[in-house]
Amino acid sequence: MASLRTGLLSQKAIAACSSRQLLQLERQFSLLRVSSAHIDAGKAAGSQVVAQKRHATTIHRDDKFNAAATTSNIFQSDAEMDALLDSLTTDGIPKPLPKDTDAGDENASFDGESSGGSGRGFRRREANSGVFQLEGFARSLPVSASYFTRQPTFNDNLIRLQQIYRKYGSLPLAESNEVNRITWHTLKDFKSRTGEEITPAEYKRCLAMVKKLHRIHPRLKPAGINEVILPFVRTIHTVDTQVKKKILDRFGRALGVGRRKTSTARAWVVEGTGEMMVNGKSLTGAFGRVHDRESALWALRSTDRTDKYNVWALVEGGGTTGQAEALTLAVARALLIHEPALKTALRKAGCITRDARMVERKKHGRVKARKRPAWVKR
Repeated sequence: MASLRTGLLSQKAIAACSSRQLLQLERQFSLLRVSSAHIDAGKAAGSQVVAQKRHATTIHRDDKFNAAATTSNIFQSDAEMDALLDSLTTDGIPKPLPKDTDAGDENASFDGESSGGSGRGFRRREANSGVFQLEGFARSLPVSASYFTRQPTFNDNLIRLQQIYRKYGSLPLAESNEVNRITWHTLKDFKSRTGEEITPAEYKRCLAMVKKLHRIHPRLKPAGINEVILPFVRTIHTVDTQVKKKILDRFGRALGVGRRKTSTARAWVVEGTGEMMVNGKSLTGAFGRVHDRESALWALRSTDRTDKYNVWALVEGGGTTGQAEALTLAVARALLIHEPALKTALRKAGCITRDARMVERKKHGRVKARKRPAWVKR
């Protein structure tokens, strides 16, 4: 009985089985139990043969479809089982029971042994819909083999991917320019979508197989590969995304935004004579240090455009050094809207590169971010 419990499928899976498969399953595990054998008086001569075959059971159906089903010891050949199935099914589909069955119930059942038996056996019911079900010791099992793992969604995708890769991984690959460019999910995106913890090594190995399957020559690529690749494809393709082109406003001004540390600067650049205003003040009034004034003008000075454009800027946050360097980036970006050809010169001057360095936070137990207190012996 222990092997029977482990070998049985769930009721949902058995409901999906055909009647032929179900009878073979019952034949293998001897699910049918002894029931009263209804033998006609005209077949008394064959009753001794039936008695020698240990067990017999009868399926009560209407007069047109009465037939006898026996255990695995009764079937001596596949021909006998095929004949029984032909009488119980139509094109492999179980025939529904009539409402007025001999048993007095809507469902024909095999329940335990004959009258007086223990009744602990399995019971098979055939509902009006013609679907076979098992009741008794059959326990429900998860549909996915990865149900008990820590990452069932990723594991299911990986198992399907490995099966396809073993089958089609040796097909010829196409050149890079012949394959459609696709943006794949990053590890962070995939973890947020599935809600599972996935190691970088696992995802890297999985993504390598996905990319190779995607590069299979289009003329030889099977239809099922795209379904396996789909969970790893991003819906937004950054390859085809184009940056929105900035233009001048109706006053001929170009707006540029720059940041440095905790400072933010917005600069409006327009053709003029070289004047510059920062927060309503002159450059000298806004920045007292010469180094900060040189940083604010560096984008115009490096391209020799100091006397060609006027700048009006708003800066906030941080200190004067951070505001001056944020203004450098803002003026350079606004200048590129006027003259895109200056990008190479501004790149070499380091004006259009965002400086991502930030002040390191102070730690507890230390004087500053890394400075330790002076050691005192006593």
